[in-house]
Amino acid sequence: MGLKEQIQQDMKKAAKEKNSLALSALRMALAATHNREIEVRGEIGDEGVRKVLATMVKQRKESIDLFRQGGRIDLAEQEAGEIAVLEAYLPEPLPDAEIEAMAREAIAAVGAKLPADMGRVMKELMPKVAERADGRIVKEIVRRLLTG
Repeated sequence: MGLKEQIQQDMKKAAKEKNSLALSALRMALAATHNREIEVRGEIGDEGVRKVLATMVKQRKESIDLFRQGGRIDLAEQEAGEIAVLEAYLPEPLPDAEIEAMAREAIAAVGAKLPADMGRVMKELMPKVAERADGRIVKEIVRRLLTG
C-alpha cells in the first residue's frame, strides 16, 4: 500500500473515531497531494507525497510562530496537533550530529574552505538530507563549519 492510500485509510479511521483534528489534517494532506498531482499532470508517488507533507509541516511551524506572536495560543496548539499527525508519515529527522558529519563530508567533497563556498556545499548536501532535515538548520551547521 502506498503512502497516499495509507493516508486515505487513516482518514477514514479518524472519521469513524470522530477525531476532528486528524481528520482535518489528513483531508488537507490529500487535497495538497491532489493539487500537486494536477500540477505535474500525473501520479507523484510516495516520494512526492512526502515532499508535500514536509512542506505542510514547514508551513505549520511558521504559522505557530506567527500565532504565538499574535496571542492566538489556541490556533498555535491546533497547528502543533496537525504537525504531529502529518509527521507520522515522514521519516525520522536527522540528529544535528549526523547532519554535521554529512556536512563535513560534503565540505571535503567540494573542497570548500571559505563561507563563499556555501552554495556548492549546500548543493552537494541537500539531496542527501532531503525531507529529513530543516534547510535552515543545515545552513546554520554548514555556515558554522565554514567560518571555523
